[in-house]
Order: sequence, then C-alpha cells, then structure tokens
Amino acid sequence: MKQSETLLSVEDVKVYFKYAGGGLFSQSEPQYIKAVDGISFDIKRGETLGIVGESGCGKSTLARAVIRMVPIHAGRVLWMGQDLVSLSTDDMRGKRKDLQMIFQDPLASLNPRMTLGQIISEPLKTHFPKMPKTEMRERVAKVMARVGLLPNMVNRYPHEFSGGQCQRIGIARALILEPKLIICDEPVSALDVSIQAQVINLLMDIQKEMNLSLMFIAHDLSVVQHISTRVMVLYLGNVVEIADADDLYENPSHPYTRALIAAVPDVDRPAPADRENMMIDGELPSPLSPPSGCPFRTRCPKAQAICTEEKPPLLEPAAGHSVACHFHTVAQVG
Repeated sequence: MKQSETLLSVEDVKVYFKYAGGGLFSQSEPQYIKAVDGISFDIKRGETLGIVGESGCGKSTLARAVIRMVPIHAGRVLWMGQDLVSLSTDDMRGKRKDLQMIFQDPLASLNPRMTLGQIISEPLKTHFPKMPKTEMRERVAKVMARVGLLPNMVNRYPHEFSGGQCQRIGIARALILEPKLIICDEPVSALDVSIQAQVINLLMDIQKEMNLSLMFIAHDLSVVQHISTRVMVLYLGNVVEIADADDLYENPSHPYTRALIAAVPDVDRPAPADRENMMIDGELPSPLSPPSGCPFRTRCPKAQAICTEEKPPLLEPAAGHSVACHFHTVAQVG
C-alpha cells in the first residue's frame, strides 16, 4: 500500500445514546444524547491524526465507534474501502487484527490475574489459535524487547509494574498482531510528565519503523502537536477545525481552537497580546440539549444572531485547513 493511500474513512458518523428522563417508570418520550453528531475524517497510511477537545466532547466515544465498541446511529466507517458498520460480529473480529487500541488507564486495562506474557500473547491465541507455542513465545519476547520490557518480567503480574511499565505492556499487546492502525485513547494522561515523554517517543519510533497509522486522543495540546501529522478539534460531538498540526497551531481559525491553544503555557512562544480575549468562560453545554445553531455560540465571544439560527458547515477556506465558523476569516490569525 502506498504511503498516500487512505486506510480509514469516517463518513458523517453519529453516535446517539437513548436517555429515558423522568425516572424508571416515566411515560415521557426518550431523548437522545448526541455524543457524536456527524463527524467525518480520514487517516492515511503512516500518519497520525490528533484529536483534542474538552472532556465530554465525544473523543473517546468516536474512537470506540470506529472499532464498533459502541453502536453507530448513522454514518459509515470504511476500512480500506469496506464498511465496518455492516459487518457481522465474526467478520468484525477478524478486522480487529489491523485495528488495535491503547487505553487511558494502563493498569485498569490489564487483567490482574494474567501474567505479562499471558496478556501480550492473548491476541495471538484469539486470532491465531493454531500458532505453535514456540513461535508465540518468540513473538512475545521480540515485542517486549521493542517496548523496553525485560525478559525476566514475563511471569510477573500487572500490580508489580509502574504506570509507565503497564502502558508499555498495553502498547506491546497492541503491537503483537502487527496492526495497521492503533487508536490511542489518552494513553499518557495518567502518567507523570517525564514518563509521558518516554511513551510518546516510543510510539513515534515504532510508528516510523512499522509505518503505522495512529489516531491519538489527548487533552494536552502540546503532546498532540508533537506527535500529530494533522489535528482535529472537537466540540460537543462536532468537528470545529481540522488542519495540519503546524498550520493549526500557527493559524488557528476557530475561536474554540484559539482558546485551547491560549490556555496552554508555552515557554518557546510569547503569549499573544489578546490572550485574555481568547479565553472562554462557562461549562460545556449538555449534549442532551445542545444549543441551537452553532454548538459553541453560548461560550463564543464572537457570537452573533446568525450563530443562533444556523449551524456553520465545515468549510475549507485554505487547502488542507477546514473550519466550522460563520466568522472564521475574522478569527483567523496569520
């Protein structure tokens, strides 16, 4: 497969959760929490798509929808041209060899009753049950060495490892099947800063060696900028901006993106003169009753009447840089 070919295409995906208000025996009509409300993007071979946004913006739900850990209300998820949404459970299980996931809490994602060797080899037993045990042990030893785990750790249990080591185990488990795409759901948010850097550098090195694609979810925008090829900004289940990483950080066009970047201290870059005007107030609205029109309008300093009436479409005012804002030309900096 060529470097520029698309592995994953997500087309207008919606994930709604039914909410029965008024208690268990209520006769009222159920409402829907719009966790993901029509998101589209693609990921090419060997690139990293960073996904950022506040808690509750739908990042993790989107990640789980891609690999069908949560049901999709509408839309398509195309893996190398094949729609995953239409696959049976058995057919989808076969596709998961190429689609692996690393979770946020490294210790909670590991079975406490299994040894390191058993945890890492479990995907091989699931997908290749006839693989000889000798070959399985060799592959486990190889991937352990690649992620920095010593051979004498193979019979130890998760509680005997630090958080950083547990995340390395999670990475090894994801790599053992030699996937094409790994979804990283805030893989470093529970780790110390120094350990975060080690894990990020490990992922970047492995990506180059294996020509992996990554879907990297995080709150820390500096981490996302460091590892990502492109960055997608989510707000209340919607894409508000997507662009190449450097372009997005140098020329943020959406007020929400500007606020996220302004909130991150950067010793290498002077604070913008209008930083105070970039900051946003208030809480994220409930996805159960999102604002009319633009989802960001209740917190946006630039909101006007049209923002109440019309939801801005995701447009591409510059090549490779898309933004959903009625006044993106006003908000853009250069």
